[in-house]
Amino acid sequence: MELIFSDSAKKELENLPQDLKAVFLKHMGKIQFLPPRKHMKHGIPFHVENVTKQARIIYNVKGDQTYILHCFKSHKEYERWYKSYK
Repeated sequence: MELIFSDSAKKELENLPQDLKAVFLKHMGKIQFLPPRKHMKHGIPFHVENVTKQARIIYNVKGDQTYILHCFKSHKEYERWYKSYK
């Protein structure tokens, strides 16, 4: 599967501390080779990968391409984005 990053995901990934960035990249490798597991609730058309207790990756799968939409380093950032869909 090919990973395609949105502009916001690229910016969020670049602003992460180096140690957290390594964990994110490890999980992106997992996303690339394993089928999506956790779909978001409330009709939101994306998948979520828990990177740490706080950090999340939001992505969407279309055919053999995976679109990385957001890389949230804190639950507060993720929750703010998530509530905008409710």
